[in-house]
Amino acid sequence: MKIDERHLIQLAAVVKTGGVTEGAALLGMAQPAVSRTLSMLEKRLGEPLFLKGRRPLQPTPLGRALADHGQTMLAASRKASDTIESFRVGKGGTVRIGGTPFFMDALIAGMIAEFQNQHPDVRIDQIYGYFPDLRAALKADQIDLAICPIDILDEGSGLEFQQILPGRNVIACRVTHPLLLKRRLQPQHLLDFPWVAPPPGSPLLADLRSMLLSFGATELRIRYTGGSLFSVINYLKGTDALTVLPHGVVFAQRNEKSITALPVNVPHPERALGLLKRADAPRMPAVDHFARHVQNGFDNLKHLIKRHEEAVVWGL
Repeated sequence: MKIDERHLIQLAAVVKTGGVTEGAALLGMAQPAVSRTLSMLEKRLGEPLFLKGRRPLQPTPLGRALADHGQTMLAASRKASDTIESFRVGKGGTVRIGGTPFFMDALIAGMIAEFQNQHPDVRIDQIYGYFPDLRAALKADQIDLAICPIDILDEGSGLEFQQILPGRNVIACRVTHPLLLKRRLQPQHLLDFPWVAPPPGSPLLADLRSMLLSFGATELRIRYTGGSLFSVINYLKGTDALTVLPHGVVFAQRNEKSITALPVNVPHPERALGLLKRADAPRMPAVDHFARHVQNGFDNLKHLIKRHEEAVVWGL
């Protein structure tokens, strides 16, 4: 015998509240409609659903068993409604993001934690990548948002880019590096030390090569390559090696007092960190909320990063 799920839900509401009027109110229905449903259900079953003469209403064993099924459906319906409402207001769902490793580890990971403290029901799925891979992931609908530095976004790319931080590279070293004791650095001083290369595929790798060639290097003295941000930082802390990093990444390590920037003006391409997404992407409230959170986070950081930058007297 097939029973309409809506009838079981109405039965569950009456059993839960102990009265037809109360059950109807719980469901937002009219009392006569619920009464008709229960009467029709009893006739179809040929069995009573409630004990006669009991107030509040008490179900028969069969009524209780059917009400339990209805309660499961009612709870699922309520949960589905809550899920829909959470999605609509951006308090639930999944945000799929991708980003360049150094920026994600140094700055974005902390912003993700802050965001989820405010939106605990939003799940964040993250991948690492550089611009070509992230662009492909966006177009393949594998991620909703990319956070990466780019130079120029081709017209007709189908993507939208929102800048959140101007690009600037610096030469990073440990806070006790001997070059920090020199009053005026010269390019040849920088070439006396080994270098840490950014991971393959990082735009910083091309920046490093271009910078060293502009300083007159005939060969690159690369001692360590391919590490994560924190492996690079830990390596720098124990050696006199140098590397090139975005200034925002060095800024994020300021409280650790382990690495700093040399007072050297580094040439680098025009590049900005920003949020990248598909222009035709469907509206996702949780993604929009997360993007605004990151934008606001960098708006608050910009003046601090600028002050940190101005605290160094750029020499070359």
